[in-house]
Amino acid sequence: MADQTTSSPKARAAIIPVTAFEQNCTLIWCDATNRGVVIDPGGDVDRIMDAIAKTGVTVEKIWLTHGHLDHAGGAAELKERLGGVPIEGPHLADKYQLDNVEESAKRFGFTGMRNVTPDRWLDEGDQVTIGNLTFDILHCPGHSPGSVVFFNQEMRFAHVGDVLFNGSVGRTDLPGGDHATLINSIATKLLPLGDDVGFICGHGPGSSIGQERLSNPFIAGA
Repeated sequence: MADQTTSSPKARAAIIPVTAFEQNCTLIWCDATNRGVVIDPGGDVDRIMDAIAKTGVTVEKIWLTHGHLDHAGGAAELKERLGGVPIEGPHLADKYQLDNVEESAKRFGFTGMRNVTPDRWLDEGDQVTIGNLTFDILHCPGHSPGSVVFFNQEMRFAHVGDVLFNGSVGRTDLPGGDHATLINSIATKLLPLGDDVGFICGHGPGSSIGQERLSNPFIAGA
């Protein structure tokens, strides 16, 4: 587990790589309250629980950026092991993916993954909270129909899931994916947030909107 501190001292984040896809399961917590959220617990729930124990954070919610198995496959089990904390997100358009996590897992040879039913679906303009932190919801389809981004205006920080990467963008060859829709989501939802916004993504190192605008070959100069 590698600690990563966001641009404001009011929150901290720890990355917990899970599954063979090295998905960035992320633990974010409010410094003032020590209350936290796990974003995208795709699997390896024992590893996630160990990371939570090491930080001493009280996890009160689970957030999902989208419904692909490497992001949602461990959510049902983690919810149970955390005493029934609510699962929030993604957008309703990813219900099909969440209803078929187990079937998808079989095709990839994963065991222990379960279908997921969120306690709350998220849509454009919604807000979610953890401790004293408030995140705005941006619906950013393209990688999947129901992908959402969590954005904290005060900290100038976002968790973008698989919408945007350091030097790349989310793949769009999976069911429900569409490249033009993804690029439109990035251009109309993420780039306007501002070049100073840093982000954690679903795989690999994070970046900033400004860095990606400058050098990402998919959106450079936008």
